[in-house]
Amino acid sequence: MKVLKKIFFFTVVLIIIKILYSCQKENELTEEEIIEGLKEALKVSTDTSTTKLHKIDGYYKDITVKILLPPDAHGVLEHQNDPLVQGLGLDQKIEQLILLLNRSAEYAAIEAKPIFKDAITSITIEDGRNILFGHDSAATVYLRTKTYNHLFNLYLPKMKDALSKPLVLGMSAYEAWDQLKSIYNPLCNPLTGWKPITSSLDTFATTEALEGLFIKIAEEEQQIRKDPTARVNDILKKVFSELDK
Repeated sequence: MKVLKKIFFFTVVLIIIKILYSCQKENELTEEEIIEGLKEALKVSTDTSTTKLHKIDGYYKDITVKILLPPDAHGVLEHQNDPLVQGLGLDQKIEQLILLLNRSAEYAAIEAKPIFKDAITSITIEDGRNILFGHDSAATVYLRTKTYNHLFNLYLPKMKDALSKPLVLGMSAYEAWDQLKSIYNPLCNPLTGWKPITSSLDTFATTEALEGLFIKIAEEEQQIRKDPTARVNDILKKVFSELDK
């Protein structure tokens, strides 16, 4: 009788263990669910970021993404108070250009939404678990690594179009750029030792605008990871709740 009781007891224990193990397996995230959750997080982050940056002053009044002058135009800043350029309104031209660069990025930001969405949909995520449990912007970094060149080539025409729009005081960024160069470049010669501005404005602006977008996407990803209320649908809640444990 005692033997039967022991057998019955161990049988019950084994059944309970199997049930608990089965429940655990059912609740365990699959790699496919993790990848779906990561892609959804990037889509939500991109949607929020492009909407924010598309607003007036989205770039211009945010110090983390504000676009300044191209590197080879920094000489203009160094020499703006030189007697050679005093009275030519160089400081005003600089401010006009910076404002127009940022207005162009704000104007074009909404065009980034479908470009990023297509890139996220088509991206192949390998080892999603490591990305999920990685650092707080791991998905954004992965997206950038895998798609940056493709995104740049698609976004460049959008930025060129924005730079050609008369967005402030009836002037485009291209026009402000040409005005600045027309004042400064003729003064660049062996006597002054100043170096002329030769960079491509559209390449610079596209690079900086994308940089700002990735910064903001990373910030939104961090929010989803840390704040349960930022997980706006079921897959985000299911996947990212793993980080709360």
